[in-house]
Amino acid sequence: MQSTIVMTGATRGIGRVAAECILRESPDAHLLSVARGSVGVRPAAELGAGGHAVSHVEADLGSLASVHSAAVEIRDRLDRGDLPPLRGFVGNAGIQHTNALTEGPDGFESTFTVNVLANHLFVRLLEDRFAAPARIVITASDTHFGDFKHNMGMVPGPVWRSPEVLARAGAFAKPDTAAGGRTAYSTSKLAAIYLVHEYARRLPAGIDVVAYNPGFVPGTGLARHAGPLARFAMRRILPVMTLTPFATSRRAAGRHLADVVLGTTKAPTGSYVDRGRVARSSQESYDPRREGELWDAVERFTAAYTA
Repeated sequence: MQSTIVMTGATRGIGRVAAECILRESPDAHLLSVARGSVGVRPAAELGAGGHAVSHVEADLGSLASVHSAAVEIRDRLDRGDLPPLRGFVGNAGIQHTNALTEGPDGFESTFTVNVLANHLFVRLLEDRFAAPARIVITASDTHFGDFKHNMGMVPGPVWRSPEVLARAGAFAKPDTAAGGRTAYSTSKLAAIYLVHEYARRLPAGIDVVAYNPGFVPGTGLARHAGPLARFAMRRILPVMTLTPFATSRRAAGRHLADVVLGTTKAPTGSYVDRGRVARSSQESYDPRREGELWDAVERFTAAYTA
């Protein structure tokens, strides 16, 4: 079946592995990679080697105006017939800062913008272009559990507050520290799961939405804003943990992501996939009141770009 799959975060890490798997397993798919500036040019060419259909659209996920422009370009290409029917969106890109004070051009805290608002804006601007059956996959994180079992004490658990507060810089204790930045990250991933539940209620039948947790995957670009010692540990020391049950290799995490995107991993809409199986997310992540409150807030935050 010919299809277009739009994917953020396909240029490196688990996203790059997933993109390779998707193209290998679904040769009729056109993978449209969304990447910042010229970063996506070379990976798109490499992924397209061997005759695979791959293109890219430029977008800075930290800017809602840039996300809007990318989504409009995708819509136009679909409407012109330059792309096959849209059957997938993968919101895999994510960011983690060493503080909770980094503000984007829209006035929102950067972690919240990239990990929550950018995905929401893509979903809202593309939802009427999806051709059923279609699947939306949002990469989550088991840091949203907030316990030692799931994060080994490396990332503080989420601290939920009003979305109006969470979306702004300085929402957490010690916002100028790495702990503040990591709290912003785990909280943004909890927010992503809340929105997956809300999308499942609101999207038309035939458009499924799933949250995917790759587990702890050392060696990815997530720690690129960390200090030198932390970056060294993520690249050179912590990858050894993939030999244990406490971590997932990039290859395995990317393979699992591809299986979720292609539907090889069977998962009902609104579900949470932990690596290769449907599982329960944290108890805190099931809260219809918070989900509705967050939906209303992100609709307000992105209203200027969805009208």
